[in-house]
Amino acid sequence: MAGDDAALIEKYLEHVRVGKRLAQRTVELYSLDLEKLRGNAQSAGLPLVRVQNAHVRRWVAQMHGAGRSGRGIALILSGWRGFYAWLGREGLVTANPVQDVRAPRSPRPLPKALGVDDAMQLADHQEADADPALEARDAAIVELLYGCGLRVGELVGLDAIASSSARGWIDGDAGEAHVLGKGSKRRSVPIGQKAQEALRRWLDVRAQLAGEDPALFIGQRGRRLSAQAVWLRLKQRSLRAGLATPVHPHMLRHSFASHVLQSSGDLRAVQELLGHANIATTQVYTRLDFQHLAKAYDAAHPRAHRKRG
Repeated sequence: MAGDDAALIEKYLEHVRVGKRLAQRTVELYSLDLEKLRGNAQSAGLPLVRVQNAHVRRWVAQMHGAGRSGRGIALILSGWRGFYAWLGREGLVTANPVQDVRAPRSPRPLPKALGVDDAMQLADHQEADADPALEARDAAIVELLYGCGLRVGELVGLDAIASSSARGWIDGDAGEAHVLGKGSKRRSVPIGQKAQEALRRWLDVRAQLAGEDPALFIGQRGRRLSAQAVWLRLKQRSLRAGLATPVHPHMLRHSFASHVLQSSGDLRAVQELLGHANIATTQVYTRLDFQHLAKAYDAAHPRAHRKRG
């Protein structure tokens, strides 16, 4: 049985190597996955051609229980599925036991957010030797991204004044940002005092760069700033501010959501501020909030750590 299975695997690998012209590294990975399959079948006392759907599901559960990621299991299943599809074409099996088996879903990764101290460090940073106009602009960008939770596309879509053609604009009198979000949905977001002050400083000097572009944030040539330019400026600014990790615009949006939730505990309010259509999208920040609480517990509670003798 073992010899027959090894021969089948070798014949299949030759098929994908020659017939499909797969790269040698890919063939090696297939070989490793199929050896795992053969080992599982041997442990169950089965030849490969008699493996059933229930066996594959049991082996997936075992891999998952051993800590293998959903993505890793999905790759293994893909290799097994291809092997059994080939066995079917060769007339050696009547059904593919892997056909309807799916890997467990990997947990949704937590969004990256700054701690409050790092966010304050970035927001308070001032470039001493920078062009005053660009410094005022970049400071206002940071304040709006972190203070309002805007997406970078919403930020660069803002115009300096409201108009019928504007995608978004700032209402200074009301202290609100009117933005066009995903799905062409409009929403209004309150602007905090620090962001309003930064905007006023930027608008005072914006005329030095202004051309005919109505954009709120413009470059030295007077044209609307692109999302890519904001990414680059923010990365540079965060590093000069002394942060260990380069910051991108969406990280400030995550930080906004996490910090508001930590302070208020109001998930519905955070949902509205972010413009999420589904509350489930916003709920990921409750996991960040729990992490914050867990760290506070570890640092402060007398029972958090067992004393060492």
